[in-house]
Amino acid sequence: MAVVGFDVGFQSCRVAAVKDGGVETVPDEFTERSTPAVVSFGPRSRSVGTAARHQIISNPGSTVCNFKRLHGRFFRDPVIQAERAGLPYDLVPLRDDGDDGIVGAKVMYLEKEHQFTIEQVTAMLLTKMKDTAEASLQKKVAECVISIPSFFTDSERRSVLDAAKIAGLNCLQLMNDTTAVALSYGIYKEDLPDPSEKPKIVFFVDMGHSALQVSACAFNKGKLKVLATAFDPYLGGRDFDQRLVEYFCAEFKTKYKLDTKSRVRAVLRLWQECEKLKKLMSSNSCDIPLNIECFMDDKDVMGKINRAKFEELCADLIERVTAPLVAAVEQAQVQLQDISAVEIVGGATRIPAVKAQISRFFGRDVSTTLNADEAVARGCALQCAMLSPVFRVRDFSLTDVTPFPISLSWSCGGDEAISCHEIFGKNETLPSSKVITFHRNKPFVLEVFYSDPGSLPFPEAKIGEYKVQCVQAQEKGEKTKVKVKVQVDGSGVMSVTSATVVMRVSSVDTEAELGENDTEEVIIQDGQDDSETQDKTQEINDHAQVQLDKQTTVKCPCSDKDPNLAHALRAPNGDPNSQPPYAKKAKMKIRHVAVPIEEKKTPQLTEDCLNTFIGLENQMIQRDQQEKERNNAKNAVEENVYFYRHKLEGPYRPFLSPDDQQKFTELLDLVESWLYDEGADQDMQTYLHKLAEIHKLGLPVKDRYQESVKRPKMFEELAAKIHKYKAVMEDFANGSENYSHIDEPDMEKLRVCVKATHDWLTTMKHCQEILNPEDQPAVHSTQIYEKLQTLVNVCEEVVSKPKPRVDSPDEDIMQVDHNSKKSPDSVTMEYDDILQNVEDCS
Repeated sequence: MAVVGFDVGFQSCRVAAVKDGGVETVPDEFTERSTPAVVSFGPRSRSVGTAARHQIISNPGSTVCNFKRLHGRFFRDPVIQAERAGLPYDLVPLRDDGDDGIVGAKVMYLEKEHQFTIEQVTAMLLTKMKDTAEASLQKKVAECVISIPSFFTDSERRSVLDAAKIAGLNCLQLMNDTTAVALSYGIYKEDLPDPSEKPKIVFFVDMGHSALQVSACAFNKGKLKVLATAFDPYLGGRDFDQRLVEYFCAEFKTKYKLDTKSRVRAVLRLWQECEKLKKLMSSNSCDIPLNIECFMDDKDVMGKINRAKFEELCADLIERVTAPLVAAVEQAQVQLQDISAVEIVGGATRIPAVKAQISRFFGRDVSTTLNADEAVARGCALQCAMLSPVFRVRDFSLTDVTPFPISLSWSCGGDEAISCHEIFGKNETLPSSKVITFHRNKPFVLEVFYSDPGSLPFPEAKIGEYKVQCVQAQEKGEKTKVKVKVQVDGSGVMSVTSATVVMRVSSVDTEAELGENDTEEVIIQDGQDDSETQDKTQEINDHAQVQLDKQTTVKCPCSDKDPNLAHALRAPNGDPNSQPPYAKKAKMKIRHVAVPIEEKKTPQLTEDCLNTFIGLENQMIQRDQQEKERNNAKNAVEENVYFYRHKLEGPYRPFLSPDDQQKFTELLDLVESWLYDEGADQDMQTYLHKLAEIHKLGLPVKDRYQESVKRPKMFEELAAKIHKYKAVMEDFANGSENYSHIDEPDMEKLRVCVKATHDWLTTMKHCQEILNPEDQPAVHSTQIYEKLQTLVNVCEEVVSKPKPRVDSPDEDIMQVDHNSKKSPDSVTMEYDDILQNVEDCS
């Protein structure tokens, strides 16, 4: 199982994978280390990535790009309307359960109009990235970590998670861009202070194609803690490109009388050229020319600009870089002199003016030790390895923060007055969970929303509603205690995870009456799971306050609704801590019963929609595969036409008779004409049939040519082996000591095999020599090879027979049985007898 991280950027994406040797960026089939975030729809299939980028100009209306900012938004969203004006394709509302529709892209696909949600488009991109990783790693990719901007709201984060589900991926976690950069920076650092020492403060500035993000992080050995995050979601490299586009549009209108903005393709071409200009000006301060041929109305356009003019056009954008830096420093509560380093990543940080602005604010040189383009993907891959059991990673704890404060509201009862409380503050540690205790006698609704809509780069502050069901009053009208757990998980997604009813079960049949209390008890506290929070929960009598574990006390809005609430909760003697004199009660047991929660988040894809989209994605994947195979078959027909035509004019000509050559040439001409006429768009079986017609005439010719090259070599090799074994037979006949140990029957076996092979070789050579090149060969190289193997197997068994081992007399004489009990004198006598026998024989 592969462990990968996906950096899904606004303009391009990257895939990083963890291997035994470390983290590597995975290249695509074009050996590119990045995949353009573009999906193009055609009449027969889709194309994603590099192939789709080439169609932005040729097929702009059905090529979806720059869609990252469209996640989780309604069509009426002002951001959607602003983006819509600059996109070459059309955005439309898609109906859902609400009063409005989520945004979708309208394209022409399979020669029909289709509407795809942004989740579907992102899933197509993720599918492409997954295939790229699997092709490179030769492993199945199922689990991953996906990067997102730190300013993404709950709705946008859930939209990305839905896209991962559609793509068949199990996203272990969504990871903020700057947090991923910080992880890839800190996990390899060996000079970090010990946990007991003052942490090392590092700021990370990530300016990509569409947004600026800043993160303040504290590092200790084996520990990373994010202190604060700040951002400008509408300041990125494309804003600098926009200034260049506006500048040249005005220049072309004055110089060439061309209205560039009236033509979509002209604007797209100008965008591409301006982006190249921006990159060139980052390393050159001289004038940079701009030349575009056949720009509009068959006119060529020219222009030029230098870095000074460019910085003058973008002066206000450069100034905007400072605001997020100031916000990050203030929220982190650090002094500039306490900052150890400032790391910059992202393509737009290569602009000299941006880099200088960051350096000027911090009063130090910025560091570029990280790969500006690949640091996010590498950090995501490392986090995936830490979360996955497949790899063992060094112990390194990571703590992120929530970018926006989150509040919870509910009905206080009575006249349905609404109470609210901020449960997760800005820059609060995540993942984090809290437990709220209610006293209710019927189902109730909790509404979750962002506390500060003004700081939210999203028009909708509401996150969702949760209805706690199956709550009813206990016996004798007493309200039921309900514990509700809310959490923000590691992906930054808010949810109400569970609700339990605390049931009191008596061990006897009778129970004393309790005094009625119509007030509502609310206790909010940190917690990780139900068992832990039950231990932490404390019943308090003064309900005019809500007490948190962090010892911060805030005034509950309920006390403002009922000024007599505190007085009603006090005992008759005025002591708030004293309990009323209840009658003696029987022994009680506590039971926690889970109750269902009905969740309603907008905009959100339902399970039915997700299942439908998953099925559609699988169908489109199969269609793309079929189209790929069809194109391969078509390309094979075209390739064979040119291949055989070229060969017939060269080495294949002698191996084809004049009539067959004319017939074959006519077939190739007909197939070529058909291929560029009515055969330009046919099904795969038709192409395979044409390919079979070509091979019917072409393969025999190809075979005869190849045999004419292989056969002589095989004849020579077989003749050499026959000559070798004939020499062995001759040496044997001459009484050579090398073969004196071979028996006559074995040598006769060798002699028969050599003679039979020699006769076969002579016959086949003669049969082949009397044939013309265009005739079918009398013998194939494979047959000669089989004869060669047979000859070698039979003869080598005889030739390689080892000589029998003969012990020398001295060795026999000197052998003594060490196990025998003979005396030295008896051994000497036997030795003398042997010597005497040897002398007699001589």
